[in-house]
Amino acid sequence: MRNWSGHAAAPTANHATHVPRSSSIPTFADTTFTDPARIRNFCIIAHIDHGKSTLADRMLQLTGVVEERAMRAQYLDRMDIERERGITIKAQNVRLPWTVTDADGSSTDYVLHLIDTPGHVDFTYEVSRALEACEGAVLLVDAAQGIEAQTLANLYLAMENDLTIIPVLNKIDLPAADPDRYAAEIAHIIGCEADDVLRVSGKTGAGVGALLDKVIDEIPAPTGDADAPARAMIFDSVYDTYRGVVTYVRVVDGRVVPREKVLMMSTGATHELLEVGIVSPEPKPSKGLGVGEVGYLITGVKDVRQSKVGDTVTTARNGAEQALTGYREPRPMVYSGLYPVDGSDYPVLREALEKLQLNDAALTFEPETSVALGFGFRCGFLGLLHMEITRERLEREFDLDLISTAPNVVYRVIMEDGAEITVTNPSDWPAGKAKHIYEPIVKMTIIAPSEFVGTIMELCQARRGELGGMDYLSETRVELRYTLPMAEIIFDFFDALKSRTRGYASLDYEEAGEQEADLVKVDILLQGEAVDAFSAIVHRDGAYTYGNKMATKLKELIPRQQYEVPIQAAIGSKIIARENIRAIRKDVLAKCYGGDISRKRKLLEKQKEGKKRMKTIGRVDVPQEAFVAALSTDAGGDKSKGK
Repeated sequence: MRNWSGHAAAPTANHATHVPRSSSIPTFADTTFTDPARIRNFCIIAHIDHGKSTLADRMLQLTGVVEERAMRAQYLDRMDIERERGITIKAQNVRLPWTVTDADGSSTDYVLHLIDTPGHVDFTYEVSRALEACEGAVLLVDAAQGIEAQTLANLYLAMENDLTIIPVLNKIDLPAADPDRYAAEIAHIIGCEADDVLRVSGKTGAGVGALLDKVIDEIPAPTGDADAPARAMIFDSVYDTYRGVVTYVRVVDGRVVPREKVLMMSTGATHELLEVGIVSPEPKPSKGLGVGEVGYLITGVKDVRQSKVGDTVTTARNGAEQALTGYREPRPMVYSGLYPVDGSDYPVLREALEKLQLNDAALTFEPETSVALGFGFRCGFLGLLHMEITRERLEREFDLDLISTAPNVVYRVIMEDGAEITVTNPSDWPAGKAKHIYEPIVKMTIIAPSEFVGTIMELCQARRGELGGMDYLSETRVELRYTLPMAEIIFDFFDALKSRTRGYASLDYEEAGEQEADLVKVDILLQGEAVDAFSAIVHRDGAYTYGNKMATKLKELIPRQQYEVPIQAAIGSKIIARENIRAIRKDVLAKCYGGDISRKRKLLEKQKEGKKRMKTIGRVDVPQEAFVAALSTDAGGDKSKGK
């Protein structure tokens, strides 16, 4: 027995066979509303690079919504940056038809709403929003690597939302796969039998049909009142240059149809629905969306602030009075300044950030100015990869040339007089004496082979970490739980962890409040003047290292001037490191072919006086390239991590 694509379709106990789809069968966009009992909403969650997008590709092929000639790898990854890096950044939803024939010969058409989610910890917020639109989740685990840190993090997220979990082992076709071992590991954590863990290959398509059958069998149908006033939850939105804001919704109650006026309950804005449709996998207009359905709304609105993720959409007339429970607002973990290289691009950068914020609800920004860099924005991100992706998208999609300052976290400073100051930028650091300084901390989970326990502990303790516990998941794999300051992990912690464990360790973290710390602000002085772009807030024990490193780097980057330039690192008035940029030496004696020595001395004294005067009135010329290189965060980012 085979389905249309030629892959063997493994029948389940409840289903005897699948009915092949053909082009003569109408698509679901032709029907007005689908019976909620025939809808299944689910997402795929997993650690980085465990094959979520590849499995989604096979589902697209198996259900026939993408023709063979139009098929490409990672079909749902729409952005160029996703395809180049091989990672999923934006969660994507798609509607799939799936027809099954029961043992008695009767067939039933089902609608599957699939959401493919990112795997990286920085994009956990995308995963949490996707979970709100689903009743179930496929937990995907690599059969050659087993459970990783982000696997557990996503599993706990799904359990918090009371979703039905379907455990699946992927990549069973790999030579290194050990499905029996990892099925037992999954069963131990979830509390099921090892035989309940499905085994599939996203590459070959083996077992995918059986997985879709299990989705229909185990994931509950959505519930809602079709006759109640319409209520739809906005779980994502994008900005289209030609059509304005495109809003993705999950209908909870009632129905949404084109040409009716809708109300955004949090903003109070009313709009007329120009188009209502589904994504299968390209946008298709439909006659409306009913209970449990997932689709998109287009109102023609150009103002990105009028379509807020987590808002409830209802009808303007006789609408719902009670809004749906929104999402927990994401809190930025890392702050960095973004400045245009060309100051005239400042309005373009503002507009670009507003449009990008619609795509990325976790991005926050506010205007700021820098003496060295001019006008820009202080932006909040969920992590370093989030920061890198945002900057790269701004440069690509809006043709901007940007400088980003060194990332830092948010500190809370209580002064001697009791005043409380929130510091998101080193330039905000108070000048007076601080009584208490608090820094954010995170709870970190590291899963690695047991042979690397010693080197991981050594790394975490060097970063001011405290061990919270250690458990063995199996004979060879261990889970370590640490509490660390956020500031210690935003630069190069991940790279250091990977290099010490030969790439086998996986990392996940979540915010865990704050703790008191001995922190200082290190200023970098050029010719005695502080350059705010190079300032940093560090622990007192690491202040000398940072100052020395930045002074050495700037000595190489700043071109030589007509006079000697001292580069100093200072804590308040105390200098902790210094480098000198030697002056350009002009041979003023070149024209002297002899004669009295006093003439040569006179020329040298004149040059000396000129350089002394230049020092008092001159400013150090720091090229933009030096700022870009000195503030480069490439080494700190986790660029290679993906699906």
